[in-house]
Amino acid sequence: MNVADPGIQSLANLNWIQIFTFGIYPYIALAIAIIGTWVRFDLSQYSWKTNSSQMMSNKNMRWASNLFHVGIIIVLLGHLFGMLTPHFIYETFISAARKQVLAVVVGGVAGVICWIGMVMLMWRRFTNDRVSHTSSFSDKLVLVLLFIQLNLGLASIFTSMQHLDGLTMMNLAGWAQDITILRPWHAAARIEQTDLIYQLHMALGITLVMIFPFTRLIHIISAPVWYLGRRYQIVRQKSAQ
Repeated sequence: MNVADPGIQSLANLNWIQIFTFGIYPYIALAIAIIGTWVRFDLSQYSWKTNSSQMMSNKNMRWASNLFHVGIIIVLLGHLFGMLTPHFIYETFISAARKQVLAVVVGGVAGVICWIGMVMLMWRRFTNDRVSHTSSFSDKLVLVLLFIQLNLGLASIFTSMQHLDGLTMMNLAGWAQDITILRPWHAAARIEQTDLIYQLHMALGITLVMIFPFTRLIHIISAPVWYLGRRYQIVRQKSAQ
């Protein structure tokens, strides 16, 4: 089954909000993300970190962080490969309908794991005085936006369960692929065929891409590979007097 190509009629039915949000806004967000990342690396390398608050309070930190990161990594990888991989590459192995069921099951389990970890992190961030007072506004804002985004994604599972033919999933993947190959009008036209829950999830996802260079999310693209080649650190213990 191939991704249906939206026709001229679908393009005509779009309003300016849909055209901007799903046809133009992704490129604006990506441009800001790329330029913002370059500027931050060039002008403020020492801010390229997550500002760990573990030393402020270690209670349940390991459980919360591990659950959150394991869940969100699985979710992000699923979105990346699921939406950007052309269907013809895997259609001989799995149908669109079965792929949607697989995405619902794996994404649902990973999403719940991530949700539990995120609730623990938010409770700690907002209710622990030491952690809260040393957290920036952007630290708290990112957690809230990620929590909203995660809940939208989990809520979309119930909508997906109402139509397991794979067509909606193919339209969403088609949108991402059209954006990638610079076909914004066709990408926007696909959104008319999707439910509101998906549109909200996608719009917030684009916004998160735009703001991530200016928040702790920047560490997503950090890879400290230079650690493998650095010299040993010599640590001397102070002798007791």
